[in-house]
Amino acid sequence: MDRRIANCCLGSDRFRAPDKRGEAEAIARQACFQINRLLPVPYPAEVNCLLPDGFPHPPKIAQQLARSFGIELDKDVVRRVLATHYRPDCAHGGPSWLTLLGHAKDSLWSVDLFRAESIRLQTHWILLVMDLHTRRIIGFGGQAVAVDGPALCRMFNQAISGQGLPQRLSFDHDPLFEFKRWQAHLRVLDIESVRSVPYTPVSHPFIERLIGTVRREYLDRMFFWNRTDLERKLEQFKSYYNQLRVHQSLEGATPGEKAGSPTPEPACLDHYGWRGHCRGLFELPITA
Repeated sequence: MDRRIANCCLGSDRFRAPDKRGEAEAIARQACFQINRLLPVPYPAEVNCLLPDGFPHPPKIAQQLARSFGIELDKDVVRRVLATHYRPDCAHGGPSWLTLLGHAKDSLWSVDLFRAESIRLQTHWILLVMDLHTRRIIGFGGQAVAVDGPALCRMFNQAISGQGLPQRLSFDHDPLFEFKRWQAHLRVLDIESVRSVPYTPVSHPFIERLIGTVRREYLDRMFFWNRTDLERKLEQFKSYYNQLRVHQSLEGATPGEKAGSPTPEPACLDHYGWRGHCRGLFELPITA
């Protein structure tokens, strides 16, 4: 492969000698493209850790190029080049691998953490749990200080309070999920752990998209004072999201309807009104 890579990279008329400052990244950019072209199928950077044996991963590509060109090349440079400049064709996309596990209600839940700032500029940790199949929010857990193992378990118990338990729970490789107390807690609850692909946020797409929705549509447009105020407002958004907000992925249905709730009667165009939700942040038409 050394000769093929060198010929493709150095023999091209479009190749220009990189300057010293960007030498490693310039070589990585051009050589990575050629390696992808020489593979039997297009090589999507988002699934680099899921490729079968025989397909070069970013660490192997970095080692191959370092050996070929005699330069020091870090694997993170290769991963960054692929993630920034290489985009696979849409024809090679498809359903997420998580949809194979989340085939029924409560068969697979996803959990993740994110942070939000109060009006007093105090950082609050928020744990979000969702059901993959119905897309409904299971619950939120809040923490106003740094999160450790016991706090993570308490936040999870708070989020799933009053709910059943899933068969599996997916989460990423955040160091917070490496606490032994957290892992032991899942074993006690008899929940199977499913880890996402390392360094690949798109392998955990549903919970990441939901976090973005919560931020854009709600937290970025309202203030909260403290943890109690935050939990109360998140509970209001949970009710709106599950029962009233339609989803394109559910063909215009709500998560509550996907979970089995009855579909409400449509409003008449001659007699209807508007009802506010989440303290007037959202307004939806109802039968007058």
